[in-house]
Amino acid sequence: MSNFASSFVNFEIPNWFDHQHLTGMLRGIEKEGLRVKPDGFLAQTPHPAKLGSKLTHPFITTDYSESLLELITDPKTSPKETLNMLRQLHLLVYQGMPEGELMWPLSMPCMLSSNDEDIPLADYGSSNTGKLKTLYRSGLGIRYGRRMQTIAGLHYNLSFGDDLFAAWQAKTPAAQNLTLTAFKNDKYLGLIRNFKRLTSLVLYLLGASPSVCPCFLAGREHDLERLNDSTYYRPTATSLRMGKLGYTNSVQEQLDIRYNNLPEYIKGLRRAIQTPHESFKKLGLDDADGNPIQINNHILQIENEYYSPIRPKQIAMSGETPTEALERRGIAYVEFRAIDLDPYSDVGIRLSSACFLEVMALYCLLNDSPDLLPEEEEALAINLERVVNEGRREGLHIINNGEEQSLESWMLMHLDRMQPLAELFDAHYGGNDYRAAVALMQGKASHPESTISAQVNADSKRLGSLWQLGFTLAEQHRDALLQQTLSPNTQAKYEVLAEKSILQQAEIESAETEDFMEFLQQYRQQPT
Repeated sequence: MSNFASSFVNFEIPNWFDHQHLTGMLRGIEKEGLRVKPDGFLAQTPHPAKLGSKLTHPFITTDYSESLLELITDPKTSPKETLNMLRQLHLLVYQGMPEGELMWPLSMPCMLSSNDEDIPLADYGSSNTGKLKTLYRSGLGIRYGRRMQTIAGLHYNLSFGDDLFAAWQAKTPAAQNLTLTAFKNDKYLGLIRNFKRLTSLVLYLLGASPSVCPCFLAGREHDLERLNDSTYYRPTATSLRMGKLGYTNSVQEQLDIRYNNLPEYIKGLRRAIQTPHESFKKLGLDDADGNPIQINNHILQIENEYYSPIRPKQIAMSGETPTEALERRGIAYVEFRAIDLDPYSDVGIRLSSACFLEVMALYCLLNDSPDLLPEEEEALAINLERVVNEGRREGLHIINNGEEQSLESWMLMHLDRMQPLAELFDAHYGGNDYRAAVALMQGKASHPESTISAQVNADSKRLGSLWQLGFTLAEQHRDALLQQTLSPNTQAKYEVLAEKSILQQAEIESAETEDFMEFLQQYRQQPT
């Protein structure tokens, strides 16, 4: 196992880099959250009309289920601005939801019906685009079960300014013949490979799903222990959401999609979309009445079905697939996806976590990042499973560059090296939010009992169940949010947006002339 290309060796900040190179950095958040009824069961009500059209609203939509809200911020120039907009969106949701409904604060759902069909698919209306979105979700449901799709998470999207890449390229003799876009692609993919190497660190520090409600396990094999009658857990787990019980699937484990260069990544993803899979073939494309139940029977129906802790992204134009956007314009930003909802935050993430993720992203970007090959990927998968299931166990070891190393010493080594980068961030933005964030994470690395996952287990024991913890926090967050107000201008802006989105959906639907089955046939025949 020792023939890995060593990464993160003797890291030093490049001598050309200073805090001015952080100018132009942008970040945005996509945050999912289930709507639940006052009794804690999943809400069966349609997406609240006051929130606008989930097909066309830029900031408030749904993910898998009609009950699974997704809130999306604009790209912002500081983490505080991003969290401020996310809080505004939460307040709007509470203003628009039916009386008594709550936003569930945990990644793992509770109080699901034993019947999968009681988890309503998101309904995007009668346009062909809308129907295709619902059909994709139908396919996910029959492939993996609907309850897995009710797991909620948070994506932190991040981009660095072109000035940073231009200055870096100017100092890199071997890169003089590259376009700036090609150079950026190369560096962003390096960041992604290094983030994959450090995913275990994120799961330990930010993981918040060490336990689940029994309803989530119905009909599934598992080796969890009982915390009490209404909660199953692993005593030292961090993020069951990111392990075998959560968003993983054995079909995708064999895909070998690599991040060593952009054409290779795109080719791997397209191969998965074009390749039929035997078990999905057996499910059939249509039900007994001839209604479609999945887009196709391939390993992936579309690109978004690929579960990865981090993705390269480019904003897609109308009618463009994610891989086409990447191929034509390169990587615009990276999407960090391995983040559980923080149940103790009213918006699912604290400022300290956001600042830490940004420091870590820069650390991953500036470090050497050798190619990531299957042998190292296997070791990283072993690490991830260990940290998911027993990350807080005293004396836990992980594999680092082919050697066993204690998790604590490995985490502290990386966090120590991140400190000078945190100082640069604070020099750029003012204050000490970034240094405080890294110091906080160093404390968690040495004191497992101070992690979010340990707190979730302790509070679930104290309150009697994971559900009671989730419900108590949901009520607290709702009350705190509803004490806040939006300025009249901001309130009016969002109300206009909601109305406009409903009109946009109506326009799309009234302009539709093609029969959906014909549209779907053409879609299935498109080359990807």
